[in-house]
Amino acid sequence: MNIPKSNFSEWYNSITKDAQLCDIRYGIKGFVVFMPWAVMSMNRMYAMYEDALERRDHLPALFPALIPESYLTRESDHVKGFVPEVFWVTEAGLNKTEERYAMRPTSETAMYSMYSLWIHGTRDLPLKIYQRCQVWRYETKATKPFIRSREFHWIEAHNCFATREQAMAQVYEDMEMAQEIIHGKFCIPFIFFKRPQWDKFAGAENTFAADSLMPDGRTLQLPSTHMLGQHFSKAFDIKYTDEAGKSEYVWQTCYGPAISRIYAALIATHGDDKGLVLPVRLAPTQVVIVPILKEETKAKVLEKCKEIKKALECCFVVKIDDSDKTPGFKFNEWEMKGVPIRIELGMRDIDAGIAVVARRDTGEKMKIPFAELDAKLDEIAQAIDKNLLSKADTWFATRLSSATKMDELNDILEKNPGFVKVPFCTDEMQGEKCADLIKEKCQANVRGSKFGSDEVPKSEKCISCGAHATIYLYAARQY
Repeated sequence: MNIPKSNFSEWYNSITKDAQLCDIRYGIKGFVVFMPWAVMSMNRMYAMYEDALERRDHLPALFPALIPESYLTRESDHVKGFVPEVFWVTEAGLNKTEERYAMRPTSETAMYSMYSLWIHGTRDLPLKIYQRCQVWRYETKATKPFIRSREFHWIEAHNCFATREQAMAQVYEDMEMAQEIIHGKFCIPFIFFKRPQWDKFAGAENTFAADSLMPDGRTLQLPSTHMLGQHFSKAFDIKYTDEAGKSEYVWQTCYGPAISRIYAALIATHGDDKGLVLPVRLAPTQVVIVPILKEETKAKVLEKCKEIKKALECCFVVKIDDSDKTPGFKFNEWEMKGVPIRIELGMRDIDAGIAVVARRDTGEKMKIPFAELDAKLDEIAQAIDKNLLSKADTWFATRLSSATKMDELNDILEKNPGFVKVPFCTDEMQGEKCADLIKEKCQANVRGSKFGSDEVPKSEKCISCGAHATIYLYAARQY
């Protein structure tokens, strides 16, 4: 790595290439090949998220990638929001299709057409189903691997309930899940915002989205959860018969952790000037053993390396790098790829009964007796993840500011970009003009109100129009 992280955009492009995370040379703009080192981490991320969903009674399924246009157009707000981004299939072989088929931009309309066939009575509720899949959207902004592309990989959960209260409880559970997994396991800080009405998911009553920050202070949306109300159940005729024999529409929610985008946040949050830095639980290789070889002792050193590898494999994913590259080259390569723990082992170390262990996150080296290696590495692994979380949280806190005037907001976004709390007239539709003014003057977007905060302005004025402020919203520049 020759580019410092302070030059984030170029650093990010460099690390995704040098660490072999993806290849952008595929023949369609915005479509990227995800390479093994990235996919192995993403698979671990999927597994953790799917486990969290299934512990909360979600069941997995797989739905078709093609959605008939007649399905997609049933909910008016939804189609208005997504049709401009749709890839359409109109031919099959030498024949025209009976109608246009949308490449799945999101799966509400595909899944709910089936839910109306599956749900009949209270015994069928709640229905909580998720799928791991790809979605396609004709993104017109500049694309960037993992951050913004025309094909991305995610999990989407779609749920039906008998009451509004049950549906809202699911929204809260989705937010709790994000806290448990993204913050607790991936060590990525974020804030959940209730999106303003002009920026909610197309077809939802309300949207709640987890926004993180990249090193340049721009925000990146991670998972969002949506209270759909009965908009889709009425459009798709999803009803159940209650205990009194009355037919009622279900209440619905949906939730979308975009794993490929969360992976971008993982790269950006923890990486440094040397390359990737990965939480131990997400690293494709967690411990790399680098033998220091001389021809006369090579066999003994490699034998000891294999012995250590076998002892550690019960707890870690371990690799021995016995390639012909120099030790220095190997150190740099594995540091760039973010392997959390490195063991250096030469004949002198074997004679002394110790292994030299290096931490990727701090660069600290320590000499550990062979008999203590298993227990010590477990301690080190826990310390690494704890350190990454603490470091990320500390940095994130420095990027939270407030402003009451437009020029003050613009000054903060230039000098210390991040989330800026501003007094605002309203988060209802009539507030969109004020949000547009912030976008025009500060090149920033209004992200919404901080979920769980009951703080309200007392005598402040809207930062845009000067009217009485009724709510605090947060502004940020975004990807």
